Amino acid sequence: MLPAVIAFGIAFFCFTLWCSVTVARMRDIPKWRRFLPIGLFLLAAGASLLRAFDIPEVANTVASSLNLAVVLLSLAEMRGRRRRGTGFSSQ
Repeated sequence: MLPAVIAFGIAFFCFTLWCSVTVARMRDIPKWRRFLPIGLFLLAAGASLLRAFDIPEVANTVASSLNLAVVLLSLAEMRGRRRRGTGFSSQ
């Protein structure tokens, strides 16, 4: 069971990193929106380091929430770029 949890954690970390880097490379959106996911990703990584200082409750709560926010923001930006690129508009 532990190897499966470790594998999921590594896969989710890589997916989160890929999402945030993909959004950071988009040139057609404002800078603050490009770098918000990667900034949140770095904050989540810093929050995960709280485990080293024996504060796992705060680390688990903050890091997991920030990682989820990174994935949701990144996917929303990628979906928005795809819609703008194809000419599809929901308005």
